[in-house]
Amino acid sequence: MNPEHFPLLEEARRSLPDGFKVELSGDTIVMMVSPSGIHQRNLLLVRRQFDAHAPSELLPSENTDLVSPNVGKSRNPDLTYLPGEALETTDNQVPSEVAAVAVELVSPSNPENNWVGKVRDYPLMGIPLYLLIDARQKTVTLFSRPDGTRYHRREDIEFGETLHIPEPFDFDLNTTELLPY
Repeated sequence: MNPEHFPLLEEARRSLPDGFKVELSGDTIVMMVSPSGIHQRNLLLVRRQFDAHAPSELLPSENTDLVSPNVGKSRNPDLTYLPGEALETTDNQVPSEVAAVAVELVSPSNPENNWVGKVRDYPLMGIPLYLLIDARQKTVTLFSRPDGTRYHRREDIEFGETLHIPEPFDFDLNTTELLPY
């Protein structure tokens, strides 16, 4: 998308009714509805582990828009960790490059959004870690080492295994309690 069009699409996104989660990726507006119970349960189990290992200056945030107008992207991860001062705003958006991680649970109705669009967009937006939990496949994938164009490292595990989450969190994510769809 031409970054000059970003303000117009952002205005359209903000005019939608409450209850919709909306993201901008190129010329595509992605709208989602509220997640299932399994989605929320898995997210909360993962969040507890991140909360226990997050540095004190990072706060968890769900449904905060991460925006990168210079590349024409606005994404809304299921969970992210942000510096506290980034959340000292009445707005629901923060610059994407301050995010320490984006955690996503794959939507059964639109898996391409997570597996293609966000794998493409998050490194462009300067997000250093992208954790993708796919309850359809019973897998967890960590993308890391972005260079501004793509992630250079990918680690995959199955539910029941552990995955090391690097700095600034530095812990082994336990996936034994995650449920499949």
